[in-house]
Amino acid sequence: MTSSPIAMVIHGGAGPLKGGDYSREVVHMRGLIEAGRDRLAAGASALDVVVETIVALEASGLYVAGRGASPNTAGDFELDASLMDGPTRRAGAVAVLTGFKSPITAARAVMEKTPHVMLAGAGAAAFAASEGLEPIGDPAAWFTPAWKTVPPHKGLSTGTVGCIALDSSGALAAGTSTGGVFGKKPGRVGDTPIPGAGVWADTRVAVSCTGVGEMFIRAAVASQIAHRLRFTDESLATAAEASLAEVALLGGEGGLIALTAAGEIVMPYNSAGMKRAALYPDGRIVSDVF
Repeated sequence: MTSSPIAMVIHGGAGPLKGGDYSREVVHMRGLIEAGRDRLAAGASALDVVVETIVALEASGLYVAGRGASPNTAGDFELDASLMDGPTRRAGAVAVLTGFKSPITAARAVMEKTPHVMLAGAGAAAFAASEGLEPIGDPAAWFTPAWKTVPPHKGLSTGTVGCIALDSSGALAAGTSTGGVFGKKPGRVGDTPIPGAGVWADTRVAVSCTGVGEMFIRAAVASQIAHRLRFTDESLATAAEASLAEVALLGGEGGLIALTAAGEIVMPYNSAGMKRAALYPDGRIVSDVF
């Protein structure tokens, strides 16, 4: 039995400010890719690597997710995350989660411990507590918002993290986590926790999206890419660009990462940039923003 090539991709959100210094993020993402490479090479599952990587992205405070999330207009930190396992198409998600450090860990618990796909709000928090997930004792001390002030450009300012991976068994997995758009209304839910919009994984492709979630929901971007590959002869690049073009037509911007079971990678975006890093099947690593 021959093993499949390993590969993984992460993003730290679309829409960075042109001319900004993202050297810390570039180094951090490269380090996470190197750690994921070593885990995948040792036989770890794509699902485990995706979760471990997103936990680290959430905890870093460098991105608008987890510790780096910004509060909503009521001053509360409401977090969303989703996870999808390619071989089984199982999915788990949490939305409007408050009080817990790792939304992606909660999403995995929903997938593995319940018959549901998504839990939201107080129900998600009660479930996270029942599973013994790590709470946030003092939100004011814990959160270090990546956006310290209102971003200087118009529209909804976004930030999301995501990871997709291909393991040596040929399995794909995808996960996405976010603090949501800057200045969102309480209870707002974007594409991140919605399988088919902000995340997707099946036996062909894994996708994680970042950007103005309302438009990604309306274009069903993540599953659109998967269905284009399933039902047409389009390449991954064509499918991804066409799906992102629909977001632009709806007035949104953002980007995505996608990875096929053959190890093909694309990382398109229509915003000023996108924090991104990748491990290619040949061992090459890239980490960049613009």
